[in-house]
Amino acid sequence: MAVLERARSAAAREDWAGAYALLHEADRHPADVLTPGDLDALADSAWWSGRVDESVAARLRAHAAYVAEGDWRGAGLTAWWLSFEYRRLGRPAAAAGWLHRARHQLEGRPDCPEQCFLAWTDTEEADGHHDPAAALAAVHRMGRLALRYGSPDLLALSRQAEASVLLAQGRRAEAFALLDDAMASVTAGELSGMFTGRLYSLALTQCMSAADLRRAVEWTDAAMAWCAAPGNPFRGLCRIHHVEVLDLLGEWTRAEEAARLVCQEVFVDSLGTAAAASYAAGEIQRRQGRLEEAARSYGRAHELGRVPQPGLALLRLAQGRADTALAGLRLALDCQSDPAHDLLGRARLLAALTETSLALGDRAAAAEAATELERLASPDVPLLSAMAATARGSVTLAPAPLKRALALWLRLRVPYEAAQVRMLLAAADRAAGEEEAARRDLLAARAAFERLGAVPDARRAAALLTGRPLRRPPGGLTVREVEVLRLVASGASDRDVARKLVISEHTVTRHLNSIFAKLAVSSRRAATAYAYDSGLA
Repeated sequence: MAVLERARSAAAREDWAGAYALLHEADRHPADVLTPGDLDALADSAWWSGRVDESVAARLRAHAAYVAEGDWRGAGLTAWWLSFEYRRLGRPAAAAGWLHRARHQLEGRPDCPEQCFLAWTDTEEADGHHDPAAALAAVHRMGRLALRYGSPDLLALSRQAEASVLLAQGRRAEAFALLDDAMASVTAGELSGMFTGRLYSLALTQCMSAADLRRAVEWTDAAMAWCAAPGNPFRGLCRIHHVEVLDLLGEWTRAEEAARLVCQEVFVDSLGTAAAASYAAGEIQRRQGRLEEAARSYGRAHELGRVPQPGLALLRLAQGRADTALAGLRLALDCQSDPAHDLLGRARLLAALTETSLALGDRAAAAEAATELERLASPDVPLLSAMAATARGSVTLAPAPLKRALALWLRLRVPYEAAQVRMLLAAADRAAGEEEAARRDLLAARAAFERLGAVPDARRAAALLTGRPLRRPPGGLTVREVEVLRLVASGASDRDVARKLVISEHTVTRHLNSIFAKLAVSSRRAATAYAYDSGLA
């Protein structure tokens, strides 16, 4: 019995590697008989050690042992955990079967803390069915049970779950008050390791989906410190949020390296996290002009189950396939099952739709997308407000929304988007004859792009810095069409224009066709004459 006693002691203090080795040894010894609790501990220690299949096998044995002893609470909780794990492994039928068994073993019995897990499931199901009343009823039952039985783990989880329900209803202040309370328990070290990891992962997902960059930065740093030990199964789950934060803050080299590590660290039951890491790497590669690498990363994300939008659409736009980009974005927007649970995801799709519609010369569609983006934004969500102001400014080229967008991006310390807005401001300044102001913005944008390694954007800023000021704005042309026309008027071939603007020759041809239509001309010579007459060349 000495081995079992040591194993139980190791499990109690969450020494999972030690517990696994000792329990594994005891399980092979004919003199030692593992109790249902020992088998649960074996399942937990196997999971923490990265042995997901062994964890499920031990949990199945634990359930059978609880049933044999007539312990319905233990059997019901173990059945719930099996449902949870089978769902993560992509086996929905098995998950549904074990959830049904958990309900059979726990429902209709006297109140017990294990029923908190069923209430949590009820909350998520009601939320998914857009039944806020049922979701709140379920989560309040979860909270009452957690309080009654004095479980810090379950109480923190119930507050996180209620925050999720309230966020879906747009009640941000109440939601984040609850989430802050739950995370105070997490960061103070008051919870078990399993619930600490789960709450970090859930809360960071909520913050990013709700576009709360401030909390995401703070809690990501705390999460990475907590799971610093090698082998921590939550390390990849937390690191993916670190990738997203580093990406926004312009630390692209670190972000891409962290994305690579995520794919090495996550377990087989966390393929969605690996998909998110591949997508994040593609975003960095695309903005740095590494288009073939970006295409491979988006493809890998798709293979792992993530819809690679809007990044893939923006890649197609850079390749001159604007129609394909538009179709991909429309499909992604139509298929987004619950925009209320992913405000940032929808906002990014709408921002890309605005950009793509402008590239196709469809200002009405661009304005419509910008309007929807503005409806998502609110003064207490600076990230969404910055995106909305950028979209509106790109449609109108009006200084007011662009200056507001720039101020917000700078306050958020998001350099790439700030530099993109400076490019738009430069176009607006030049259209107004403010060449000196345009030059200042272009210089600042080029410097930011160069620091980030955003080569195509840096080249575009440099090309615009060599251009001559406009004496009057050209009628109906987009900013990119002005760039193309200026280069064509200087004698550049389609290939030269493509090389200087880091776009495809197909895209140059499409821009020229649009220019000819807008200027009512039928040749490069006539377009060049217009460029000289209007001060473009």
